[in-house]
Amino acid sequence: MRRVAMSLPEGEAGSSSQPPKPRSDWATLRRLLPYLWHYRLRVAVALAFLVAAKLANVGVPVLLKKLVDSLSITPGSAQALLVVPVGLLVAYGALRLSTSLFTELRELVFAKATEGASRRISLETFQHLHALSLRFHLERQTGGMTRDIERGTRAVHTLISYSLYSIFPTLIEVGLVLTLLALQFDPLFAWITAAALVLYIAFTITVTEWRTQFRKQMNELDSKAHTRAIDSLLNYETVKYFNNESFEARRYDESLERLRKAALKSQTTLSVLNTGQQLIIATALIAMLWRATEGVVAGTLTLGDLVMINAFMIQLYIPLNFLGVIYREIKQALTDLDKMFGLLEREREVADKPGAPELRIEGATVRFEHVDFAYERDRPILHDVSFEIPAGRKVAVVGPSGSGKSTLARLLFRFYDVQGGRITIDGQDLREVTQGSVRRAIGIVPQDTVLFNDTIEYNIAYGQPGAGREQVEAAARAAHIHGFIASTPKGYDTIVGERGLKLSGGEKQRVAIARTLLKNPPILVFDEATSALDSANERAIQAELQSAARNKTALVIAHRLSTVVDAHEILVMEAGRIVERGSHASLLARSGRYAQMWRLQEAGAPAAEAVAAGSAAAVATPPL
Repeated sequence: MRRVAMSLPEGEAGSSSQPPKPRSDWATLRRLLPYLWHYRLRVAVALAFLVAAKLANVGVPVLLKKLVDSLSITPGSAQALLVVPVGLLVAYGALRLSTSLFTELRELVFAKATEGASRRISLETFQHLHALSLRFHLERQTGGMTRDIERGTRAVHTLISYSLYSIFPTLIEVGLVLTLLALQFDPLFAWITAAALVLYIAFTITVTEWRTQFRKQMNELDSKAHTRAIDSLLNYETVKYFNNESFEARRYDESLERLRKAALKSQTTLSVLNTGQQLIIATALIAMLWRATEGVVAGTLTLGDLVMINAFMIQLYIPLNFLGVIYREIKQALTDLDKMFGLLEREREVADKPGAPELRIEGATVRFEHVDFAYERDRPILHDVSFEIPAGRKVAVVGPSGSGKSTLARLLFRFYDVQGGRITIDGQDLREVTQGSVRRAIGIVPQDTVLFNDTIEYNIAYGQPGAGREQVEAAARAAHIHGFIASTPKGYDTIVGERGLKLSGGEKQRVAIARTLLKNPPILVFDEATSALDSANERAIQAELQSAARNKTALVIAHRLSTVVDAHEILVMEAGRIVERGSHASLLARSGRYAQMWRLQEAGAPAAEAVAAGSAAAVATPPL
């Protein structure tokens, strides 16, 4: 037999793809820009409204100055008192209204861009996670990953709202105010304001950078606590079986205590930041007002000038009060968005080749040709495995646990790529065609059935989305579960619970069988398909499975040998190798490994049936 050397390409089997390294803030922003560029017209209109709002806002103190100065009238000018202030008051109110109106128009116009970008990023992340390999999903921490996605989606809104609604408007306003102060008054006013702004921003950025480490630590501990809680709740029954509620509560409380300490550190550093900011603002205000008061006393400035300068300072420093919060939130949003982009950039271990064609089914003959495979580099699973499932035939694979039986199904579905040899369907290498077309051609009843937390009808119809109730019921009848469903109060509208926990193992498996029967693919894989059924139901379902597999290519992975006696060929696997092959009769006649397994199971069958019969009698007989 030909032997193909096993090679493990970098980044494939043997280790999961590593997450991308964190990028710089500017790189994260550049990564976000294409999503906003799609709404560039809306962005331009929103920016125009933003500038208009700030022009109106800066005009308010100027108008306030004119209003105050106009009140300095001489006796006898009553007409001016009646006309001029009224006009200024109306203009003042109009400017205030314009500021609010332009601000609301900006938010209204830009809301579609914000929500649209957030939707596109979330959808791409969701689709990409489904495209990642099975290895990634076996290693992921669901709680932490869902938190990363939630934070990333929220980060889009945070970045856009704070940058477009806070920082950019403040910069425009600062520029306008500094220009007015420099042109209309002593340039020292502009220098004091500019120096205070520079000092304020430098202090805020420095302290915020320092305290970012505490925020990151707090978020990491929050994700760990969330992961621990989700993991415990998903394993609710296991916790109950071992009476470990107190143990789980202690583990969760330990996580919460670490989170509490990190939150206290974060709050302490926030107090330092806020105190320093207020000190800078207060010093600048004192300096500005002292200089303006001197001007009024000297007669170079009017009371209106003093009011205008004070109003400018208030308008500038009120948004600056939130700069620390805004900068921190933007930094955190960039970190969160980078994590979600990191998920988007996780490399696919199994990916379609560019321009890969669809799989063409011309009978559905399946071949494994000298296949080698390993999940980890130092632990090979399959060694030079070769066999063929002719079109319309059934081949069974048996052997002890860990022999590599279920791995065959995973490779056939192309959850992983082989490292040696190849797998073909009708002569087409699975690596050369699209994954979607391969999976459409194959139906599986897995050993461990996991259902969606939805209705029974939804879970059966998942095999063929859009199937009608009649088709669903026909599949349920074929899987011998219609009677059970009909006996429930809500019938096919019964909710099965998280992961199908409201159903027994046998009921879940029959739902999985119905789902696959409804899909009706040319290739079927039964991976211990009746392992959760009792003997009576197993025999009934076995007949249906034989009927479903008629004229289809079927791979049956089984532990109970009695379920595969009708297979055209039986493969016996041990330690990843095929050690025997042949029909049931020929393998028994060979008196090898298969015959030994058969004798052991036959010897155990009478005892199992006696136990089952005794249990049934105990249930049927009322207690004395």
